[in-house]
Amino acid sequence: MIVRNIFLWVLRLVAAYILLQTLRFKFGAAPESVYIFTKVGMEPWGRIGSGVVELIASVLILIPRTTAFGALMAIGTMSGAIFFTSQN
Repeated sequence: MIVRNIFLWVLRLVAAYILLQTLRFKFGAAPESVYIFTKVGMEPWGRIGSGVVELIASVLILIPRTTAFGALMAIGTMSGAIFFTSQN
């Protein structure tokens, strides 16, 4: 049981870390991020909006009662990114 809990926390932390790591590019208006969102016609509101959604998803992933909801939000965000990048 303890090993399972540790494993689940490691997975939560890794997922949250990956999501949080991208926020400095989105909120900091990194040229790559601005270019991507300009290309799909969603600059700046899409860049900032997706950053806010990723931030909320990261926090929810770290709260045990809301982990599943945060994971669904993250999946939705990633699905949107895949959809828009496949359009170009």
